[in-house]
Amino acid sequence: MRAITRKQFGGPEVLEVRDVAAPTMQPGSVMIEVRAFGLNRAELYMRRGEWAEVAAISGIECVGRVVADATNRLRQGQTVMALMGGMGRTIDGSYADYTVVPAGNVIPIDSSLPWDLLAALPETYATAWTCLQRNLALKAGQRLVVRGGSSSLGQAAIDMAVQLGAEVIATTRSAEREPLLRKLGAHHVVTADGELTAALAPIGGKVDAVLDLLGNSSILDSLRATRRGGRVCLAGFLGGLAPLVDFNPLSQMPSGVHLSFFGSFNFGSGDFPLSDVPMQQIVNLIADGQLRGRPARSFAFSEVSLAHQLMERNEALGKFVVLC
Repeated sequence: MRAITRKQFGGPEVLEVRDVAAPTMQPGSVMIEVRAFGLNRAELYMRRGEWAEVAAISGIECVGRVVADATNRLRQGQTVMALMGGMGRTIDGSYADYTVVPAGNVIPIDSSLPWDLLAALPETYATAWTCLQRNLALKAGQRLVVRGGSSSLGQAAIDMAVQLGAEVIATTRSAEREPLLRKLGAHHVVTADGELTAALAPIGGKVDAVLDLLGNSSILDSLRATRRGGRVCLAGFLGGLAPLVDFNPLSQMPSGVHLSFFGSFNFGSGDFPLSDVPMQQIVNLIADGQLRGRPARSFAFSEVSLAHQLMERNEALGKFVVLC
């Protein structure tokens, strides 16, 4: 089969299409014929050798058709989404014609939507739903800040929060991205540098919830911008992987504000079964136009290196997908 592999760790140029042996079935797993897959920032770190565990073939999500199911749960030819379960980390991932994924990380989908549109959904919308509904317990009428709003996960979170009835405030480093965020339904867009609390003052002050996709570089600022009883969820690392230094909760965390973390690598575990995420409902809302999830750009299989170049330069402006 075709697969995209690394000649070595490094820049986008190390990615190349090669013929490799197809994967073999494993107990408790599903073999999928990959029709399309989304690209993710985590895969940049994997390519550069900055991730702790890295498989020979990258890719943490895909959509496609079932070839075989060792659990006999899914029928051959059924449309499915797959994400995480060690894909691209401890097992070969989706940058290939075929992949074998733990059955608990495979979701059956009934849809006639095109492959590129379906491929824009698994990682971003499953993660956004979990952050909003579980970690933040977001309700209609609440005020939510999405830090890193123009990222693919940020856009999915804005989309879902607006559909839920929240007042959404999106942050972005570039004023040029404000029209995109407004089109998704963001009520306010913050582009000012400095503390978030000061930027929120003219538009109602502290908020009920913050979804922080920037990471350790901004999490303390997000906590200060949240009201007593409010919630902050850390779910990204757009600001880099550097840890907080000399973090002291006693002096740096505001009293009464709840902080949690969600990492999508937990999907498929006993605490975070994918069956908890209503992916079929999300697909239906996309098909009906009630959610706006669309790929920012689709690439051919041979263009993954180009897509990585654009992501590395922060030019994605949403979800990139690759058609196989």
